[in-house]
Amino acid sequence: MEGGVPEADISAFRECLSLSWKNPYVLRLAFSAGIGGLLFGYDTGVISGALLYIRDEFKAVDRKTWLQEAIVSTAIAGAIIGASVGGWINDRFGRKKGIVVADALFFIGSVIMAAASSPVVLIVGRVFVGIGVGMASMTSPLYISEASPTRVRGALVSLNSFLVTGGQFLSYLINLAFTKTLGTWRWMLGVAAVPALIQVLLMFTLPESPRWLYRKGREEEAQAILKKIYPSEEVEGEIQALKESIDMEIKETKSTEKVGMIKLLRTKAVRRGLYAGTGLLIFQQFVGINTVMYYSPTIVQLAGFASNRTALLLSLITSGLNAFGSILSIYFIDKTGRKKLALISLCGVVFSLAMLTVAFRESEMHSPMVSSIETSQFNNTCPDYNAAVNPGKWSCMTCLKASPSCGFCAADDKLLPGACLISNDVTKKLCGSDHRAWYTRGCPSKYGWAALIGLALYIIFFSPGMGTVPWVVNSEIYPLRYRGVCGGIASTAVWISNLIVSESFLSLTEAIGTAWTFMLFGIVAIVAIFFVIVYVPETKGVPMEEVEKMLEQRSLQFKFWQKRYSDSEKQ
Repeated sequence: MEGGVPEADISAFRECLSLSWKNPYVLRLAFSAGIGGLLFGYDTGVISGALLYIRDEFKAVDRKTWLQEAIVSTAIAGAIIGASVGGWINDRFGRKKGIVVADALFFIGSVIMAAASSPVVLIVGRVFVGIGVGMASMTSPLYISEASPTRVRGALVSLNSFLVTGGQFLSYLINLAFTKTLGTWRWMLGVAAVPALIQVLLMFTLPESPRWLYRKGREEEAQAILKKIYPSEEVEGEIQALKESIDMEIKETKSTEKVGMIKLLRTKAVRRGLYAGTGLLIFQQFVGINTVMYYSPTIVQLAGFASNRTALLLSLITSGLNAFGSILSIYFIDKTGRKKLALISLCGVVFSLAMLTVAFRESEMHSPMVSSIETSQFNNTCPDYNAAVNPGKWSCMTCLKASPSCGFCAADDKLLPGACLISNDVTKKLCGSDHRAWYTRGCPSKYGWAALIGLALYIIFFSPGMGTVPWVVNSEIYPLRYRGVCGGIASTAVWISNLIVSESFLSLTEAIGTAWTFMLFGIVAIVAIFFVIVYVPETKGVPMEEVEKMLEQRSLQFKFWQKRYSDSEKQ
C-alpha cells in the first residue's frame, strides 16, 4: 500500500458511510475481510474469561501457574509463526487465499479447544488458533487497504482495528452468556468457529486483491475489480497509478534484497526510525496492556471479587472502554499529534498503575484474618495452617500464598475473620451452602473498587494514545525502500514482547505480589515517557518524503509541542 497505512479522519468516515448507498460492494468487501480482525480480538478477549472455568475443570491448571500462562501464551507463540509465514503465503498465493487459510486454522483450533480432554490438547488447539490469528492480523488489513478507494482507505483500514476491539468486547458478552451453561469454557472457545466459517463462505464471493493480481501479470482481472471499486471517471487514473506503484515497488524490492542487516542499521535514518518505531511497540507491550486484556477477570478476582460471573461482568466494562478508546483515537491522532498524544497517554498510564499498586498493596496488608474458631467449623482445614508455628497471625493472604491447595472461606461480613481450608470442589460447595464467598485468588477487600477504578483509568488513558500511536508512527517513519523490512522487524518485536509479558504476568504476581507487578509496569511507563521525548519525532503533517530528511537531521527537541517545520515549508 502506497505511503503506509492511510489515516482516517472525520471527513473520511462521512464519505465511508455514504458508500452504503453509493457503492455497497466496497463496504461488503471491507466488512467481510474485517471478520479476521473480529476473530483476532475475540481470541484475545475470550481466553481471559474461559481461563476461570478451565481452572475449575482441570485442577492441574488451577494449581500450576505456568500451565495457565502456557494456555494463554502458546496462542501468541503461534501468532509469531503465523505472522512470519503469512507474508510468504500472501505474496505466493494471494491475500484472499491467505485469509481462507487463516480461517481454516482458526476453525480447526476452535474445534480442538472445544473438545479438549486435557490441558495438553487445549494448548495444541491454542497453537492452531494462534497461527490463524497471526496470519489474519496482517492479511485482513492488507486486503482491505489494497481493495479500497484511496480517499476512504484509512477509514476502512481503521474499521479493521475497530473490529479487533469490538471482537474483544463481544468475547466478554459471549463469556457472560455461557456462564450458566453446561460446558461453559468449551462453548466460549468453540463458538469462534462460527465467524471463521462465515468468513470462508463470504471470501468465496469476493475477488482477489487487484494489486496482487497486477503484480502477478493478471492485469485484466485487476482492472475488472478496479471498475467495481472506483467511479467510472476515476478508473483509468487508478489503473495508471497502480501500474506505476507496482513498477516502483519491484525496483525497491530488488534493491532492498541487496541490503544486509548491518548495512540497514548503518543507515542513520533507518536506524533512528527503528529505534522510534520498534521501541514504541515494545513499550506498548511492557506497560502491561495485554495482561489486562488476557487476564482481566483474573485481575478483578485478585482485587477481591470472587465470583466468576462478577469478574466477567466487571471485565466487560474494561473491554467496552477499550473499544470506545479506539474510536476516540481517530479524532485525537491528527488533532493532537502523535508525540503529544503518546506522552499524555503514558502520564495517565503511570497515574493509573500507581493507583493499582496502592490499591493492591492496601488489600494485601489489610486482608481479613484467619479465625481458628471459624476454621474448626469445617473438617477440611488447610494442612499448612495446621502445621503453622504461629497460626494466630495468619491472614487470608497468608492462607492463599501458603499453598495452591489452600482457599479462604470468608465470613458473612467478608472483612471479618474467616476460615483457611483445603481448596477443592467439596469445600467450595460447603462454603457456598453457608452463604459465604469462596476465595482462591484475591482476598476480600474494601479497596477492591479502587483497583477497578484504576483498571478503568488505565484503559481510558492507554487506548486512544499508546494503543494507536505506535502503529501510526510505524506506518509513517520508515523510508519507503526499507518499509517492508522494517515493518517485519517491528511486527516480530511486538509479538515477542507480547509473549514475554503474557507468559510472565501470573508468575510475577506469585513471586513479588500483584501490587509490585503493577509498580514494575509503572516504572517501565516512566522510562517510556523519557524514551518518547528523546527518540520519537513528531510525524503529524510531515510528508512521507520529508520524514527521512527529518530523521537524518534529528536533534533533541524539548519543546515537542511546537511544530518543527520541514525544509519545504521554510522556503
